[in-house]
Amino acid sequence: MNQIQLEDILGKISAVKIAVYGDFCLDSYWIMDKGGSEISIETGLKVETVSKHYYSPGGAGNVVANLAALRPAKIKVIGVIGDDIHGRELNMQLQNLGADTLSLYIQDKDFDTYSYLKRHVDGKEQPRIDFGLSNKRSLDTDRKLLQSIEETLKEYDALIFNQQVPGSINNESFIDEANILFEKYSQKIVMLDSRHYNNRFENTYRKANDRETATLLGISVKSDESISTKDVKKYGSAVFSKTQKPVFVTCGERGILAFDATGVYEIHGLQLKGKLDTVGAGDTTISAITLCLAAGIPARDAAMFANFAAAVTVQKLYTTGTANADEIRKISVDPDFVYNADLAENERLAIYFPGTEFEICSPEIINSLGHIRYAVFDHDGTISSLRQGWEEIMEPVMMKSILGNQFDSIDFITFQGVQERVREFIQKTTGIQTIYQMEGLVELVGEFGFVPESEILDKFAYKELYNNALMALVNQRMQKLEAGELSQEDYTIKGAVTFLHELKSRGVKLYLASGTDEADVINEAKKLGYAHLFEGGIYGALKDYSSFSKKLVIEKIIRENSLEGNELVIFGDGPDEIREGRRAGGLAIGITSNEIQRFGHNPAKRPRLVRAGAQLLIPDFSQYKKLTASLFKGNVDLTP
Repeated sequence: MNQIQLEDILGKISAVKIAVYGDFCLDSYWIMDKGGSEISIETGLKVETVSKHYYSPGGAGNVVANLAALRPAKIKVIGVIGDDIHGRELNMQLQNLGADTLSLYIQDKDFDTYSYLKRHVDGKEQPRIDFGLSNKRSLDTDRKLLQSIEETLKEYDALIFNQQVPGSINNESFIDEANILFEKYSQKIVMLDSRHYNNRFENTYRKANDRETATLLGISVKSDESISTKDVKKYGSAVFSKTQKPVFVTCGERGILAFDATGVYEIHGLQLKGKLDTVGAGDTTISAITLCLAAGIPARDAAMFANFAAAVTVQKLYTTGTANADEIRKISVDPDFVYNADLAENERLAIYFPGTEFEICSPEIINSLGHIRYAVFDHDGTISSLRQGWEEIMEPVMMKSILGNQFDSIDFITFQGVQERVREFIQKTTGIQTIYQMEGLVELVGEFGFVPESEILDKFAYKELYNNALMALVNQRMQKLEAGELSQEDYTIKGAVTFLHELKSRGVKLYLASGTDEADVINEAKKLGYAHLFEGGIYGALKDYSSFSKKLVIEKIIRENSLEGNELVIFGDGPDEIREGRRAGGLAIGITSNEIQRFGHNPAKRPRLVRAGAQLLIPDFSQYKKLTASLFKGNVDLTP
């Protein structure tokens, strides 16, 4: 989706009139202050003190908040609150969002406003206190709601029907009457998202997750069982075939699948590097999709727009966030997609070129082989193993930076939790410039809060700590190389240098691009004896770090040489170069190298390379003759 398309969608959304029926809730947050507590004179019990409290719309109210962030023409709410302080606060907050609350009815008997009180002590959420779970909605209230629903179907562009609270529909007649209305106004968009009555409503569009979609077909899925994309496509198609109304199936990080009369559309999820909070992502998704459909946007583009919006929301921690137009614009520029998620998780699905160790991740590449003129190589782990073990050096540097003086004394559970985050971060950022990894480290140090703010270093200081530790190892290896104790073959991936010579002899222009400092890359390539092969240049991180990235190198090559995508191949063992190669339309070949033995497959690298978009995976270059034949003889039969 380009920016012109995005602006067109945002413009059309601004004219939409939309309503939300549902379970409107109030989320309450109390931040407790243990230091301010005392013993009550009257009761002799300890008093619990609240230092700060705040409130926000939850349930269907969060759907309204997400709609409001995208600024449609009108928002109407249809629901019930109690005659209580929670209801009054909720009503006021919905009005502040610009919603029409005339159809938010007050039931003064047998109904308390749904409210969820979340107390936090020392940053940790305590057991929740819920209000309203014994509610009984009256027939008179149902009548008012149905009347408002019908008025909405006459006057508005779309209705979101959002049900989340167990037992919130307690009269069977409400479902029957709603279905009569949905049939009467079957040409209108009614988007259903019901946690407990999903199979009871007809003539509706549907937003459901993969498990809910399977359940609609009577298929039971265990809680620890994942559903493959292939099965989701089958289930979603079956639901659409049955209802003849568009169906949108959310699949977490794998993205969204859209089903309508024109086909099935798989919208890849986005790869996001930071910590994520998926609470409320479904509300963002249904809001964005329904606004798009009401504005006349096709299902495929609606799903893509919603995918961007949800990616904004999940990065907002400790709140049920929303996504506004500017945030969606920003994230839609050069997004990093998740490719082949099922294949990444399950190596048993792998298929190979006959007689090789080359795994085909995207079979369509077979048709684009035979045109290679330019090649970009990552360095560490792709050609050189001089820096093998950098992850094991970066991890303790990060751990000590985050934990500070508590590194040796912190309890094991906390230590393990920090370690897990650090390893996840390193894995996600493999291949990018070190300085950007250190930017992430600064954020992690601040997030965990073990180090006083005044003692947190900047990214340059953290990079120096890491580089000093790493270069001690690299220099030791370089000394052995210079002394003749070890040779080029001991520090390069099997067959890599021979393959470079082979490509050059065929007229391929070679480029080297590394996230390591440029001076170090050049020096190491010279010491290992292949710097002269890179006629296109050797690129690495600069002091002005914003002036270099693998993306910029690839774009420069394409621009200066007027390339078609299939004339460029990118080799790398990290997700960064693979993502950029795939984004540029080139052939992205992932190297699952075992850097310790310098040949063979490292299974830990495979999932991240597949997810980044690698179209072909090789463990090393030992089969360079077959690899060369595959790349240059596009007319040979390579069908697995």
